[in-house]
Amino acid sequence: MMENLAGSCLCGDVSYEIKNDFKQFHFCHCAQCQKISGSAHVANLFAKPDAITWKTGEDKVKRYDVPGRLLSKAFCETCGCAVPFLSGSGKFLIVPAGSLDGKPNIDPQDNIFWHERASWYEAGVDSKRFDGFPK
Repeated sequence: MMENLAGSCLCGDVSYEIKNDFKQFHFCHCAQCQKISGSAHVANLFAKPDAITWKTGEDKVKRYDVPGRLLSKAFCETCGCAVPFLSGSGKFLIVPAGSLDGKPNIDPQDNIFWHERASWYEAGVDSKRFDGFPK
């Protein structure tokens, strides 16, 4: 029997359950994904479109489609956190990895659009690490 994972936004208004049967896991470093995430990259998993069951707040999911591109972002209207959405082609359900409450069945496979990565990305990966805020 296939395990399901729970997921949600930060405030909990939007929650879902998804089959832990992901097909792809990419870190995308393109300039658009940097803008969408406000960070160095997005961490997106790809699943079959019917893999999700919305538990709460499906009506609170808002979507922004970048004009002229097959690029989108879905988010909770309350807290703004990224939540799953159907790709523009309709072939995949795109799941922001950070919205999951458990470990997906696959690890990240690659870093795509590496040539567009943020100029400060490697410095951040190599910087000091703390379990909380630095003292």
